Amino acid sequence: MSRIFITGGSGYVGRNLIRHFIACGDSVLALARSEQAAVTVAALGATPHRGDLHQPELIRAMQGCDILIHAAADTNHGWGTKAQRQTNLNGTRHVCASARKAGVTQVIHISTESVLLDGQPLLNATEDHQFPAKPAGAYSHTKAEAERIALSYADESMSVVVLRPRFVWGRDDTTALPQLTAAAREGKLAWIDGGGYRTSTTHIANLCEGVDKALQHGRNGHVYFITDGEPVVFREFISQLLATQGIVAPDKSVPRALLSKISAIGDLLASISRGRIKPPITRQEYATMAVEVTLDISKARAELGYEPVISMEAGLVEMRES
Repeated sequence: MSRIFITGGSGYVGRNLIRHFIACGDSVLALARSEQAAVTVAALGATPHRGDLHQPELIRAMQGCDILIHAAADTNHGWGTKAQRQTNLNGTRHVCASARKAGVTQVIHISTESVLLDGQPLLNATEDHQFPAKPAGAYSHTKAEAERIALSYADESMSVVVLRPRFVWGRDDTTALPQLTAAAREGKLAWIDGGGYRTSTTHIANLCEGVDKALQHGRNGHVYFITDGEPVVFREFISQLLATQGIVAPDKSVPRALLSKISAIGDLLASISRGRIKPPITRQEYATMAVEVTLDISKARAELGYEPVISMEAGLVEMRES
């Protein structure tokens, strides 16, 4: 039995990681920033530790833990804020430093494929794909820096492995699905150039499996993509997600070139106004949802023995029945 410390424990990924490792018989502690978050963590069977990523007491809280899973992040896709930099950069640095001082021997850093996004299509990318010279936005930039920070702590005493999922989804999703359903219900959802491009996705159960396999077989200092396997057509996938909520996907479509210009102008106005002007779509959002982003998981399959444990069809059925 391992003793695991999870940051972001009350978030969508964190909650499911807690369920996964509690079911495996492990002892789980989870960071909780509020009383409500602590209640959520406790209800899942984990021990909450009240505080944040910058808390000096993290060293004490992690003592006796074998594993740190760093799942907390500021995922804001808009204008880059000081709070986002504090969370994604300083927070990662402090959490990893605390883990080392507490004697933790394994760290899994949950990152994202967004570290590679610049607004251009990303086709069957492998883990050696270079970071872009001009990231799509502050989220891409700070998460890439967070990866570098986490990996800088990898040594003989503490193994650090980075996982990059893409479009995490599944039952009880509190991230992407609520935004999509709200946009659809308000008539604000439209396909970019018809939505016929492909995307990789990662069911939450497959991400949990990826974390498990990375703890068993991950190479110190290495990065792995974790997805559902074969890419899907963006429009078909989103339409099926909406259908699980009883929503018929719209037929509206907007030209990609127009949306690209709007996002570029919007980012410029946001930069000039230092975030006071909020554009209808940011370059970060455009890069995430408007072009093909597909990932090659051959490395995870070969080195971790990773295979998806739930198919897209089964995941959609689960959502319809929940």
